[in-house]
Amino acid sequence: MDFVDSSGLGELVRTHASVRSHGGQLKIVNPSKHVHDLLKMTKLDRVLDIEQDEASALNSFSGDQASAQIAG
Repeated sequence: MDFVDSSGLGELVRTHASVRSHGGQLKIVNPSKHVHDLLKMTKLDRVLDIEQDEASALNSFSGDQASAQIAG
């Protein structure tokens, strides 16, 4: 992501909630410094999963699925 405004932030939050309610996960991959700073200022970095790169994001899904399989 290179840019996001208040409408975009609202959509991210709505999408995150919708995806989670269906058992999924939303990952933000490699946001620009501006977007990352904005997510920090709004404290959305505590709600949304932010990953450095695609490989990290994909690996984080594997870890979550393994944890869920162990717990289930």
